[in-house]
Amino acid sequence: MACHLVRRESLGPCGLLVGLGLAGLVLATGARAHEGHDHGAPATPQVTTLAPRAEAVSANFELVAVLRDGTLTLHLDRFADNAPVDGATIEMDTPEGSQAAKPVAPGTYVVPAPFAARPGAHDLAFTVTAGDTVDVLAGTLTVPAAAASSDTQTPAPAALAQFGGLPVGALAGLLIGFLAGALVMSRRRAGALLVLGTLGVTLAGAPQGARAADTPKPPVRDAAQRLPDGSVILPKPSQRILGVRTIVTASASHVGVVELPGRVVPDANASGLVQTAVGGRIAPPLGGFWPLGARVAAGDILAYVHPPIGASDLKDLEQQGFELDQQIAIVKRRYERLSAIQNAVTRREVEETEIELKGLQTRRATLERVQREPEALRAPVAGVIATSDAVAGQMADPNTVVFRIIDPDRLWVEALGFSPDVGRSGASGRLPDGRSVTLAFLGAGMSDRSQTLPLQFSVTGGVEGLRPGQFLTVLAEAGAPRTGIAIPRTAVVRGANGQAIVYEHVSAERFVARDVRTEPLDAGRVLVVAGLPPDRRVVTEGAELIDQIR
Repeated sequence: MACHLVRRESLGPCGLLVGLGLAGLVLATGARAHEGHDHGAPATPQVTTLAPRAEAVSANFELVAVLRDGTLTLHLDRFADNAPVDGATIEMDTPEGSQAAKPVAPGTYVVPAPFAARPGAHDLAFTVTAGDTVDVLAGTLTVPAAAASSDTQTPAPAALAQFGGLPVGALAGLLIGFLAGALVMSRRRAGALLVLGTLGVTLAGAPQGARAADTPKPPVRDAAQRLPDGSVILPKPSQRILGVRTIVTASASHVGVVELPGRVVPDANASGLVQTAVGGRIAPPLGGFWPLGARVAAGDILAYVHPPIGASDLKDLEQQGFELDQQIAIVKRRYERLSAIQNAVTRREVEETEIELKGLQTRRATLERVQREPEALRAPVAGVIATSDAVAGQMADPNTVVFRIIDPDRLWVEALGFSPDVGRSGASGRLPDGRSVTLAFLGAGMSDRSQTLPLQFSVTGGVEGLRPGQFLTVLAEAGAPRTGIAIPRTAVVRGANGQAIVYEHVSAERFVARDVRTEPLDAGRVLVVAGLPPDRRVVTEGAELIDQIR
């Protein structure tokens, strides 16, 4: 019977064979699809690229033991701040006895572990002595068995029951249908059916085995990585490189603060200006002009000013000099005569003549200084030279500021507020680079046309690197107390959506991002009012670097 003579009402033997073949192919494909079907949410991904390790934690210490080449590398940190513990003594109790760890780097120790050659779980105990603190930490090291090749992991009965993921019964029916169809059908249709069956077997079974055999296994290496659930795995060596530090959060009541714009100014009692009293030409002192930043004492000569003298004034001075010289000569001659005849004259006449002679000589010396001696510019206070406009030969007008001297250890901050009581109980300043300074309230002025009050604070701490004119934000205590968790500003980073987040240190090498709501507290801290419970370890240094791990 030819297949092309079969009608729609009756499939005939050829149609039956084709149906059996297609049914076998559908069953095989259905079996594979059922194997890959997902019946629920995916499980938490396991980290398979880390070397075998054990974690041990106590109230004082946190220890991670990493196994490599039969040696355990111990990373010992303080539990509270995650700082490496250097100079500690570690005794490890193993199934084969006690062994002492050898330090190789700050907070890093090594100890041989021959017992780890056997796969399975190994219970370990570590006795840590650091200074006066002695603690015992316990952990379990799980050593996995050697991974076998994927094509030898299928048991023998399963291999006999399936061939490339295709049931043996369906495969047999499919092959029989192909053979029978080849005998009764035309050569072209039989060839097409045979190709279809072969393609079905190939698609159903062959690629699965090939993919299983060709899939490379990931290398075992301790690398930072972000898991699909958003948490970050950061091995201890990477934490040391990034300088990760933490604090244990605690809820408390804090005084409210307000942020005010401020500017650094010199202390009025420790700064001064060097100005010219009269106009003239500026000249350097002996040794040259003082450089910027040079420390000077009160009274040091910084420059000279030679006042200019006009031709008419010069002639008048010369005439006055001639007249004084003449008077001095006359009085001097009279004094000499009176001194020679002291017995013939009274003593009063001799003394009056002597006093007159000295007065004329003093006037002549003063007139000489006016012509030749310049004005000396002296430092009014002790400090450093902040600004200098001195140039040799420069003509300066009267009251010209040539030098400005300040004491860098005595600075003030001027801020603008709306209440004279803001900052009386305490204040601090935050610089644009994140540094903070401690401020003490000095006083408040009257409101100006902008309805703000000028406030003055003295800088009592953190003056290193400050300079007059530098802008900063003043955080002054004001308002009612607030309850929350105080953390450093460096602990808060911005997520992709702009939300403030902090990273919680949930385990020795795992960090989880927490969305939080914060309010300003002072120059170096913020107040977390929502999103973070107390008694959690929060990253304070290195949070931005952890947030960039992908």
